[in-house]
Formats: sequence, C-alpha cells, structure tokens
Amino acid sequence: MKKGKRAGDSPIGINVLEGKSYFWCTCGISSKQPFCDGSHKGTEFIPLKYLAEQSKKVFFCSCKQTSDQPLCDGSHNIK
Repeated sequence: MKKGKRAGDSPIGINVLEGKSYFWCTCGISSKQPFCDGSHKGTEFIPLKYLAEQSKKVFFCSCKQTSDQPLCDGSHNIK
C-alpha cells in the first residue's frame, strides 16, 4: 500500500474506548488528524478501521510512514 503525505512529526496519543471503532487517516490530508475526515475522496486512499480491544491510551501515527498502521512505530525519526 502506498504511504500517505506526512501529517506530523510525532505520534498522537488518544484515549480509546473498548469496543469503539476509530478510522485512521491513511492519506495524510485530513484536517482531523489522526482520524479521517473524508479528504481522501478521489484518491487511492481509504481510512483504516481500528477497533479498540480495551480502554487505554494509544499512540496513532501522524507521519503516515509506519509499518504498524495505524500505530506509531518510530518511523517519524527516520528522515
């Protein structure tokens, strides 16, 4: 899968709720990072569904270069 436009240089911590679905922006152009706002329409990108298995703080990738989508794997440190 093609990787999206860099939307930030650090992960975004979100307190997720068990059983709730979150839709991570894969294109990098959403104005509601790290989540999708529909800006990808007309591109090859689609949002990635993340289902929270438990309530906790999760660090979503904002650079869109992670190999562990949608979670940060430190790829933002590689320039």
